[in-house]
Amino acid sequence: MRKAERLFQILTLLRSRRTVITAHALAEKLEVSERTIYRDIQALSLSGMPIESEAGIGYRLKPSFSIPPLMFDESELEALLLGVRMVQGWSGKAMGKAADSALQKIHAVLPDRLHHHYVQQPEWLIVPDIHRLQSAKYSDQLSDAIKKKYVLHIHYTREDGETSQREVWPLGMVFWGRTWTLIAWCEKRDDYRMFRFDRINKLDCMNRYFETSETCNLEHYMEHHGEGG
Repeated sequence: MRKAERLFQILTLLRSRRTVITAHALAEKLEVSERTIYRDIQALSLSGMPIESEAGIGYRLKPSFSIPPLMFDESELEALLLGVRMVQGWSGKAMGKAADSALQKIHAVLPDRLHHHYVQQPEWLIVPDIHRLQSAKYSDQLSDAIKKKYVLHIHYTREDGETSQREVWPLGMVFWGRTWTLIAWCEKRDDYRMFRFDRINKLDCMNRYFETSETCNLEHYMEHHGEGG
């Protein structure tokens, strides 16, 4: 993480809290050393950020410091929170971490009248973790391969229990309600195929790339085959 991004994250964490946070807690959240946090806090203070500190207790922004609130109404906030909870409960580690960061930024600028109600997970808004580690395994690697268009070699267990190896072009990921599925072009079958994440035993990026076309892309698949997912 670059320093500028780290400073922004620290400021976001400070804005999102009404109480102090320790250097140790900041270091754990940002995965850096406490020494780095000390230097970053000093840099923010020198730049004019009104950060208060108490030895052995922690840091906070001065109560008088404020920024314009986000203009979200309560129904919009509920929709955002539901989306974040779904990502946290059903996606991979990287996407879950990004959702948590987005939630911190929303919390940081909520008006006081909404902050208390939405800063904790609402009791009426629960998204169960449905075997996330199993159903969403490899999601981070697959997401990266889709974006960079890496050809993948996968070891897969079919529904009948037989194992198979394929070289595929990863086109997209679809969540059908309980299971994530990779939509891919299979070189062996020369056609679209679906692969459940929880049945992928191993995957490797090949040293080559693929290109989509008008008849080989996720939108084309969903248009012609998606209804039966």
